[in-house]
Amino acid sequence: MSIEEIENQLVEEFGLFDDWMDKYNYIIEMGNSLPVIDEKYKTDKYLISGCQSKVWLLAEMKDGNVIFKADSDAIITKGIVNILIRVLSNQSPDNILNANLDFLDKIGLKEHLSPTRSNGLTSMIKQMKLYALVFKTKGN
Repeated sequence: MSIEEIENQLVEEFGLFDDWMDKYNYIIEMGNSLPVIDEKYKTDKYLISGCQSKVWLLAEMKDGNVIFKADSDAIITKGIVNILIRVLSNQSPDNILNANLDFLDKIGLKEHLSPTRSNGLTSMIKQMKLYALVFKTKGN
């Protein structure tokens, strides 16, 4: 599935909710469904700087696509990173680098986050794109 198709799915899903408390609850549900990562990855090496909460992100190449895994110590943040993983994981480095992620505005996420969480979202996206750039450069 392409990044655009996944983004459109998310826009539809968030469109089912009329109020932001329901959308926050959906983000929390998404955080609860984030697969657990091994404790050995919860180190400074995988920690994303710029996030108010702790967010650990790791990436690997498999069959030409980047696979992301993550965890956080905050449930809303877990949900947010799970949304990004849903969109960007299992995509080629080029597709990740070219993704504009405008669906975040369409679902209203950026405008409903606190400034610190919004900065964290930006940091997560930058780190995911950085991983994609490294894999593209390595040619893996």
